Amino acid sequence: MRKLENRYVWEVPVRATHWINMLSIVILSVTGLFIGAATTVAHSTSDYTMGWVRFVHFTTGYIFATSVVSRIYWSFVGNRYASWREFVPFVTADGRRRMMQTFRYYLFIDRTPPDVVGHNALAGATYLLVFLLYLLMVLTGFALYGQYAPGGVVSRLTGWLFLVISNQGVRLAHHLTMWLLIAFAIHHVYSAWLMDVKEKGGVISSIFGGYKSIRVKG
Repeated sequence: MRKLENRYVWEVPVRATHWINMLSIVILSVTGLFIGAATTVAHSTSDYTMGWVRFVHFTTGYIFATSVVSRIYWSFVGNRYASWREFVPFVTADGRRRMMQTFRYYLFIDRTPPDVVGHNALAGATYLLVFLLYLLMVLTGFALYGQYAPGGVVSRLTGWLFLVISNQGVRLAHHLTMWLLIAFAIHHVYSAWLMDVKEKGGVISSIFGGYKSIRVKG
């Protein structure tokens, strides 16, 4: 017989960076689309519309980059559910087995989801790809930003990217990464809702309060 036990899974830094990333992606996407295809919304040239949009975009970019770096740092000092090991399950035989279990459930081959506390193995591997997209977004974004101050700190740190790929290629990569992150966000909300219904462990509420309801042997 099993009973429910409330377990503290997501620590404050994990929850904080999750919501900062979410809000940042929304703001960066909206302002980025405007910057990429600007429309006239100002009543006069003194309204400085594009300047304010760019200011919000760049400021949010700094916040987003800080949040991503903070989450990466916490993967080395946080609890086991936040650990970097959760994002590379494919390096071990047991991890690959757990990935296949989740994959079978997603394909409706198995009727019950794997019994996990933190991320399931397939989700963990997916989040690794998401963080790589985060880093690509940050790198390409700051490389483009650095062009407005040639020789500045940002330009010196990211200017090498233009030796590998053209300016337009960097812009295209930055733009496409935005759409990939938006697509992931849609799937993320759906899968979180699905697993909350199936596992009945409070997946969605846990990202607010940190606790999940875990079934343990009584």
